[in-house]
Amino acid sequence: MNNFLGQLNSTTAILLSLSAILLAGFLLTRLTQLARLPNVTGYIIAGVLIGPHVLNIIPLEMVEGMGFVSDIALAFIAFGVGRYFKREAFQETGLGIFVIVLLESLLAGILVTLSMHYIFHLDWDFSLLLGAIATATAPASTMVTIRQYRARGEFVNILLQVVAFDDAVCLIVFSLSTAVINARGGVNLTSSEIILPLVYNIGALGIGFISGALLSKLMTPRRSEDNRLILTIALLLGIAGLCAAVDISPLLACMIFGTAYINMTKDKALYKQVEKFTPPILSIFFVVSGMSLDLGAFRTLGIIGASYFIIRIIGKYLGAYLGGVAVGAPKNIRNYLGLGLIPQAGVAIGLAFLGKRILPIHVGNMLLAIILSSSVLYELIGPACAKIALVYSGALKKPGAV
Repeated sequence: MNNFLGQLNSTTAILLSLSAILLAGFLLTRLTQLARLPNVTGYIIAGVLIGPHVLNIIPLEMVEGMGFVSDIALAFIAFGVGRYFKREAFQETGLGIFVIVLLESLLAGILVTLSMHYIFHLDWDFSLLLGAIATATAPASTMVTIRQYRARGEFVNILLQVVAFDDAVCLIVFSLSTAVINARGGVNLTSSEIILPLVYNIGALGIGFISGALLSKLMTPRRSEDNRLILTIALLLGIAGLCAAVDISPLLACMIFGTAYINMTKDKALYKQVEKFTPPILSIFFVVSGMSLDLGAFRTLGIIGASYFIIRIIGKYLGAYLGGVAVGAPKNIRNYLGLGLIPQAGVAIGLAFLGKRILPIHVGNMLLAIILSSSVLYELIGPACAKIALVYSGALKKPGAV
């Protein structure tokens, strides 16, 4: 197949590759659904199988040319996360939610960073990036589990807010970590070279806010659904393109875009419409992520990958418990909130790709391999842990009645 694609013109090769990626993802999710596994697991496995490191159906040069897919997917993911940052969320929970979020996210990141550096003697650049990514939680798995079992109540409200704010903390921590790494790595860095990335990120936040305000004005009552989607996607791609021009992540800007729009309009319907458009994009993103996973890297991971998997869970659970204690949360919340924060997928994988660009090739590949492989494991146990948390927190009836 690889030789066959190599004999075709570039347009045909790209189109056939995209077709193969989507079909492989679809077929593998049929199998993973039989095993009651999340779709993201099927997508990643499909990518591993058809990628250059196994069946080699999609050649390495094609995979390397699909870097833009991660920027597009992350733009859509961040826009969706932004809708959970409503004023009402702050009014209902107060400042206590921020204490919980900071403790559960930062404790996981700090434990991972320190263990990677001091126990496994890995350099600070790698340890910082892995620790920053460890702060992220995948809201999708938890939200799907909540919808599936129709869970309600105070525990569910706090859990949803935490997983939404979690990724915001992750994006900020990751941005600061990359800035530190870039500053440390430069031999003759000028002050402007250190300050410029921060300026670009602040500018991107401004662009995101302006885009949200602009979209709120463009969405007139007479605007058709087709044109609503066109305008939204045009702005998302524009933001992603501007961020790529100065080599920064579109995550924060697109999240502010989504936050500004929901607070200015209360228009939840647009987010549901965008969600219906994104499955093929996210499918391609996760399959391409799997294609980048070099199975040979697992030989060098061993205890490092396993330790990351376990230490992050400990940090999340312990941080959520301590946060609950600090704000005087009820026992059911502080005891079980951490179990709903285990899944890790989209944002973490996207950030792993960004981190790979910063690190040396072999170290970057190890970072990506750890995040991809652990994401599969997290997605395997995450929904089950979320269900346990919902049941024993009182948000659901006991297991026998579910």
